[in-house]
Amino acid sequence: MQVFVTGGMSFIGRHVVERLVKLGDDVTCLVEPDRDITPLEAMGVRLRLGRVDDPQTFADLCQTAEVVYHLHGIDRAADGETLHRINAGGVAQVADACAAAERPPVLLLLSSLAAAGPSDAEIPLVESDPPRPVSDYGRSKLAGEQAAYARAGQVATTIVRPPVAFGEYDREMLEWFRLADRGWSLSPGLSTQRLSLVYAADLAQLVVAAAERGQRLPGPDEPPVPGHGIYYAGDDHRPTYSDLAQLIGEALGRSQVRVLPTPAPITFGIAAVAEAYARLKGQPAPLTIDRAREATAGSWMCSSRKARDALAMKWRIPLTRRLRETAEWYREQGWL
Repeated sequence: MQVFVTGGMSFIGRHVVERLVKLGDDVTCLVEPDRDITPLEAMGVRLRLGRVDDPQTFADLCQTAEVVYHLHGIDRAADGETLHRINAGGVAQVADACAAAERPPVLLLLSSLAAAGPSDAEIPLVESDPPRPVSDYGRSKLAGEQAAYARAGQVATTIVRPPVAFGEYDREMLEWFRLADRGWSLSPGLSTQRLSLVYAADLAQLVVAAAERGQRLPGPDEPPVPGHGIYYAGDDHRPTYSDLAQLIGEALGRSQVRVLPTPAPITFGIAAVAEAYARLKGQPAPLTIDRAREATAGSWMCSSRKARDALAMKWRIPLTRRLRETAEWYREQGWL
């Protein structure tokens, strides 16, 4: 199959590209000029230099592709306007390029659980629940989904919303592994909050399956059906922050990890300091105020029943083993 991928150099993107190559698809990836393209070159895929906010650099690829995987996005920026420009404007640009094709390709949009917002403390979200994002990032991802909805009558589109993803290549969860490796971790807020997680290779499997045989968003002339064309991904084991710290510790061979509860004011204070320090260093902050809004908003759980039932997704390997595999990979790479 002829496919075009944006965001192939991202953590999740690399797993999706690996999946597509394994399936024998003919893959072309859009890469920004300042990115290290070595990992994609090693996979033997075609590369196109460009940006999602510059459609002239990729519009012709949407003309020939059978499926477009729009995986590109940012989760940190100096302001909400930048998040919106990339996460919502980028979707509009890619979807418009697909719509302009003589035979528009299927568009698979990778969104985020942040677009839906936090869940009830004990009940995971399902696709038909109304979205209530609490962060600038979540609102920008929801705006991207809305841009896809606006063009769904012209482009067959499916959305996948992953929760916290982890696995090989990931540097965000790496920080939680590093803390646990030192024998301690943090638990934002004081209430019991539960999390859904998904192993990146399992998520990639779902993304490709959803593109190949998933529901499509209803067009503007079709009756609206809440959640139609959207899929959540997530392991059925939904640990608390404290549980997750202990699970990561076990994956690292530690018998116990000390978890420090951090009330919301302290969490926001840490985020403010981290942001200020990162700006001085010219580096991305490991924790931002926007992320602190999410961390203290409650539980972040979603149900993957629809994906399992409709797409025959069967993730049989337990979360504990996936965490252990991730820890082993980090150590092999010298990251731990």
